[in-house]
Amino acid sequence: MGKEYTVVHGLEEFAAAREQFSYLVNRLQSEEMGRMEHGEVEASIAQEGNELLRRLLQGHLDLRAGTEERRPEVEGADGVARRYCRCRQRELMSLFGVVEVRRLGYGARRERSLFPLDVELNLPPDKYSHGLRCRVAEEVAKNSFDESVASVVKSTGGKVPKRQAEEVAAEVAQDFETFYETREATEPEDTPDPLVMSLDGKGIVMRKEALREATRMAAENEQHKLKTRLSRGEKSNRKRMALAATIYTIERRTRTAEDIMIRRRDKPAETKTLPRAGNKRVWASVERAPNDVIDEVFQVALRRDPVQTAKR
Repeated sequence: MGKEYTVVHGLEEFAAAREQFSYLVNRLQSEEMGRMEHGEVEASIAQEGNELLRRLLQGHLDLRAGTEERRPEVEGADGVARRYCRCRQRELMSLFGVVEVRRLGYGARRERSLFPLDVELNLPPDKYSHGLRCRVAEEVAKNSFDESVASVVKSTGGKVPKRQAEEVAAEVAQDFETFYETREATEPEDTPDPLVMSLDGKGIVMRKEALREATRMAAENEQHKLKTRLSRGEKSNRKRMALAATIYTIERRTRTAEDIMIRRRDKPAETKTLPRAGNKRVWASVERAPNDVIDEVFQVALRRDPVQTAKR
């Protein structure tokens, strides 16, 4: 290894990352890479570069493990002191691939072991890192579970099976309401700008057991002509209404007749900077009744304009 890659004393944990970086640089200088098209070079860098990132993360975790100080005892929330200490390890599936986390575990007879470094690193209870869980949640919001799993494998070094992806999506969504409640403005807005409220409904096809009671009973009493598929006119009582809502403040903008009318082709339109929505909140629910979502929209509006005269 050249002098430029000499390991600094105390950073031996990153030797594998330095080795991977040196390998990547040498490969880019090789004759083989010199005959490749840019797309092939790009793909090679992405693959080997992802391994470099994985080794960097592994090196950091090894550094944290090496500097963890042994404690005489660790007391949990149950008040039990845990004095038996030994080194444990666990796998963590990250955005870059699988890494190993070594940490000290403190236990006592018939008590669950505690790991202070797990708390310090804020490790999840399962093996999937927060970054990977975030990527899965983003993909699930746009695609099916099968497509999301394939996209994560293609774009990252991590892998989350379909069943685990479903569990991650459910866990991420469970604190949706609480998340927005902690960020909702409690003070009236100090601006006369108009307050906009908007709602829209969307019917979503559901499994029969997930339909609302009246719709489910109507679906169970239906008689169909065919057993394998629905005929024309037999697609009712299969959906549940989801309601999407938004509320925001926006700067008042008065449009003229010329803004609305179609301009002449030989006269280019003037570029205008349109006002942007502020303090915008968007949410939707298929579980709650539409009236509950509508009531919540007006409650938020009243908090922003309690006197109901400051805003239009």
